[in-house]
Amino acid sequence: MMTDPATAIKRQVFQLVELQIEILRQEGRLSDSALTEYHARSEKITELYDEIDRVVRARFDWRSARVS
Repeated sequence: MMTDPATAIKRQVFQLVELQIEILRQEGRLSDSALTEYHARSEKITELYDEIDRVVRARFDWRSARVS
């Protein structure tokens, strides 16, 4: 069974968000490298949400074209 692209992306977002939460729960100050990685994951999450939006819009446009 193939995984829907949007579902696979959502799973990846969920994993990244869980990691972000784990990092924020840590006591003390983040190291410079941990902070850099945190920002990189944040950017990746934004990119993935944009990709989900494109996938869903394309699917909606395709279905709308079939109905017309």
